[in-house]
Amino acid sequence: MRSTRPLSRRRAKGRLPDRPDGLAVQVRRAFLRAFGGLYNDLVRRRARLGAAAVIFNADGRVLLVRHSYGRRSWELPGGGREPKESVEQAAGREVREELGVEITEARLCGLYYEADVDQHHFVFRCQLAAGAEPKVSSAEILEWGYWPLTGLPRPITDFTVRRIADARSPSTSIAVAVLPARTWLE
Repeated sequence: MRSTRPLSRRRAKGRLPDRPDGLAVQVRRAFLRAFGGLYNDLVRRRARLGAAAVIFNADGRVLLVRHSYGRRSWELPGGGREPKESVEQAAGREVREELGVEITEARLCGLYYEADVDQHHFVFRCQLAAGAEPKVSSAEILEWGYWPLTGLPRPITDFTVRRIADARSPSTSIAVAVLPARTWLE
């Protein structure tokens, strides 16, 4: 059934009424200019999800990549999830983008929440396709290498070391943790 109230009163319910001078429009625009970024961060923000691949070779060494930005640290291959992509797909895509190889198996071995950056990290223990040889295939990667667990390169974060240790564990359970701010090991 149609409302018998005047259109101007129907518009006014629950929000600023439109006025002939456009005051409501001006107020809305001013608010969005001042607080639009904050609104997006607090209200419309989507969860930040990261995915990383822990890859061991036959000798038990772990594959790490060295980034070309920031501290040029050694990290696990990985990165952020793209829209409409699962975190498992994100791990595979990141390995492909950074090292030019495909993974054939990905088993979730860790889920971490990094509170200081409000990001969830999914870590997968992965296998490379048979005969695949990694190579630097992205400008964000300086070099890569397989490293022994007792001689990991520096600089590296405690977070990276923990993810490697958790993936190495023979347990079939998934490591779940809320993490403090990262500590650099140099």
